[in-house]
Formats: sequence, C-alpha cells, structure tokens
Amino acid sequence: MLLPFILFSCCCFLAGVVFAFLVVFPPAFHFLTGYATDFLSPMPSVQEYFSLSIRLLIAFGVVFELPVVMVLLAKVGLLTVGFLWRHQKYAVLIAFVVAAILTPTPDVVNQCLMAVPLILLYQLGIVAVWLFGRKTIRGFAKNP
Repeated sequence: MLLPFILFSCCCFLAGVVFAFLVVFPPAFHFLTGYATDFLSPMPSVQEYFSLSIRLLIAFGVVFELPVVMVLLAKVGLLTVGFLWRHQKYAVLIAFVVAAILTPTPDVVNQCLMAVPLILLYQLGIVAVWLFGRKTIRGFAKNP
C-alpha cells in the first residue's frame, strides 16, 4: 500500500515542478526584471536567479502534493468527503493566503497562478478521497 502513495506522490511533485517551470516561472522572472528604465537595467546574479527558481519549483512541488495528503488523512480517518465538501469556501480563502505566502514575487498574477491550481487540486483531492478514502459501513470503518 505504501508503493502507490510513493509513486503518486513523486508524480504529483514532478507535475508541480513542471507546471512551475513552464507556466509560472516566465511571468515571475518577467515581473522581477520589469523594473528596467532608461537608466536602470536589471542584472540579476546567478544566485538570485537560482534562488527564485528553486523557491518556485519547491513551492509548487509541495503544493501539488495536496491530493496525496488529503487521501492519506482520509485513510487515517481524519478527513471525510462531507467535511471537505462543506468547507470548500474556506479552502478557496486558504488557497489564496497560502499562495500569497509562498510566491516569492508580490504580484497578483503569480499569486493567482498558484491559488487556482491549488483550488483545482483541492477539488481533485475531494474526488480522490471519495474514491480511495476510508469506507464506512454503519459506523464501522472498513478497509478496502
């Protein structure tokens, strides 16, 4: 049972890294270099470039682990589909707060580029919990 979790977790992390690299990193870097004027030209060092890229890649990799964590918590018995469904509005708010904290740039575009996938991953997590979570029959937990 541990092997599917590890495999799916690695796939989710890599999906987050690829999403960050292809979709989020170009606008983030463009935003940071967008302060150029006639007299100022941005010259980021290699350290700053790698720092930004590593922070974005790791943040998105961790964020894309949300469905795996939700299924794991459901298997343990801490989450149910009903609870997740009832608290969707709070999940949207939390997604934007987490995105504001984790994105290294202060612009709204990058915050939305993290919050929208986080909300979609929450929805995917609800479906995954419904499919793979702990099943209950008449108050007793049944492991499939």
